[in-house]
Amino acid sequence: MNGTGMGRREFIQRASLAFASCAVGHRSAFAAAGPTSPLVAAIEKTTLRGGPDEAAAWFHPRACCLPGRDGPVVFMTLQDIRGSDFFGPVHWMESRDLGRTWTEPLPVPALGRIVLAPGSVEGVCDVVPEYHPPTRSVLALGHNVFYNGPRFHKEQPPRCPVYSVWRNGQWSPRRKLVWDDPRGAYIYSNGCSQRLTLPDGDILLTFSFCANKGDRHAVMGVRCSFDGETLAVKACGEPLTHEQGRGLLEPSLVQFDGRIFMTLRAEDERAYVTTSRDGLRWEPKRAWTWDDGEPLITASTQQHWLAHSAGLFLVYTRKDKSNAHVFRWRAPLFMAQVNPRTLQLERSTERVVFPLVGDVVREPGRPESGIYEMGNFHTTHVSPDESWVTVGEWRPRNANKGDLLAGRIRWSQANRLAPG
Repeated sequence: MNGTGMGRREFIQRASLAFASCAVGHRSAFAAAGPTSPLVAAIEKTTLRGGPDEAAAWFHPRACCLPGRDGPVVFMTLQDIRGSDFFGPVHWMESRDLGRTWTEPLPVPALGRIVLAPGSVEGVCDVVPEYHPPTRSVLALGHNVFYNGPRFHKEQPPRCPVYSVWRNGQWSPRRKLVWDDPRGAYIYSNGCSQRLTLPDGDILLTFSFCANKGDRHAVMGVRCSFDGETLAVKACGEPLTHEQGRGLLEPSLVQFDGRIFMTLRAEDERAYVTTSRDGLRWEPKRAWTWDDGEPLITASTQQHWLAHSAGLFLVYTRKDKSNAHVFRWRAPLFMAQVNPRTLQLERSTERVVFPLVGDVVREPGRPESGIYEMGNFHTTHVSPDESWVTVGEWRPRNANKGDLLAGRIRWSQANRLAPG
């Protein structure tokens, strides 16, 4: 029971209804035409907050849930973006009423910028926070990035995962996830990726890595120990490779029905999927297709998982007749149910999570560029009845300002994988 006398389940339900009716910004509900997954009752777009100022937009909003005295606490990291791959310091905020109200974003001291030389700084980006139940802490894991003046440094020094741990309202110092392997001499990264906490408290994650600038990235599963302070590599799996573009990037993991699934970003207008029993040895990857065998056509953009106890879903962007003018087809944002046996997307279940926003603007010598892009996003469960896709809108070639959004997915039956 909480302080009002409500049970936890009742609190969650009332908070969800209150959020749906409160004036926190623009909201719209929509559904795709035709048959859809019976698990998805509705999808609602909600604005959590506007951009930090007229010259920037909140980006990389990623949330996790912590147990609270009166129900789950939604904990989010985010940072502003002011140009292509030019990010401000990492911030965090939280909500104790399922997103109806939020604390003001505060900087994460350990994940700010470090001045290396005049005009040269080291920052942090692509952070993903996840609650670690055995240690009652939040592990915020991203990677370092280097800037030369007000832009991304084209000659990036070696890059690696960095992290900070939040516990009892305090952030730990910045730490590096050490991997002394020559295969990752140029870069090894877990940025933007979904990871798993295993029953013994170990963390299963992935590295996208290469030894030299210009090499194609390979991907492998990595098992790490975590004691609430230090994250350390225990075992590395067999690498997966791809002989096009930069290789394989930003892999994400999910566990469903006794198997571990991984989705992979690539640069050949395809995305890839594979499965494993232990997260270290993987089946040969295959391109994502629809259930009729037609390939999913997508650009070099992330995909992320959304698991319900009764079904597995993928959230993604793809080529569509409506978005030929959108950079990397980064809007709309879609979701569809996955057939875990065939590793195909069920076309009849596809839904729009976030539609196209903005007007087409034609500029001399540039692509049509007035659409808000939504290629960097995350998923999280906030209650058995509801899961979120969080994203920051960004209009990179005009005013950067865009809103911070949550796509609230209402389930038709309780999700046993969710808190509550």
